Amino acid sequence: MDILGDILAPYSSVIAKCVCTVTCLHYMSGAFLLNEIRKVGCSDGYPPDPFLGGVVLTVLSCKLGTLMGDEAMVKVNMFGFSINVIFTMIHFWYASGPFKMKIWTKIGVAAVFTITCLAYANFEDPYKIEFRFGMLITGLLIGLVGMPLLELDAIINRKTTNGLSLPMTLAGAVVSAAWVIYAISIKNSMLTYQNALLLILSSIQLSLFAIYPSTISLMDKTPSLLFLEQKHSNKKTSDPLKDIQNKKLN
Repeated sequence: MDILGDILAPYSSVIAKCVCTVTCLHYMSGAFLLNEIRKVGCSDGYPPDPFLGGVVLTVLSCKLGTLMGDEAMVKVNMFGFSINVIFTMIHFWYASGPFKMKIWTKIGVAAVFTITCLAYANFEDPYKIEFRFGMLITGLLIGLVGMPLLELDAIINRKTTNGLSLPMTLAGAVVSAAWVIYAISIKNSMLTYQNALLLILSSIQLSLFAIYPSTISLMDKTPSLLFLEQKHSNKKTSDPLKDIQNKKLN
């Protein structure tokens, strides 16, 4: 790895710009999930965890970038923070009344956790904080990226990857690979292993798309999902029989 680092070191600034661009595009991939929510007309079936987790991680990653003196990390995570806040607001807008209360609870938990971590960073030993804070973020990233794998049994039983977003998963794999290359170029072993592990998790999820289709049969749909789809379709189409009866009355 040291030899590869020596080869990539002269191009670290160029690699950093590429990584920033790819990461910003990855943050925008959440728009695909929001588009699915828009089509259904309700976000109750889609947990806000990816967006709230993105807000927490970008704030903490900005702090880590400041500790490391990495300007590229700070800039890209500031952009990611803004995007995830906007996406969270849109998700909240499409939520029903009871589900909005659950979202508020999660927002409160996320805020308390973030403030606690930032406070810890200010009191920890300056010689140890970079590694320990980096490990904390690594754990959060693994939890966020690996969260869909908790539904692995359901995916295998139903033989469908419905509920997983292929664009977001693919973008995550590309971003992780880009950060691995950048970490090697600046010879940062923590970033290298962190993103290598994320790349493995993303690759596992991508393999599920190759094995199982991202469609869901009518028998597998929940009553709430069927109701939302029927409600959405009724807005676009009308009943031909009612149209004929109305014409006769006129």
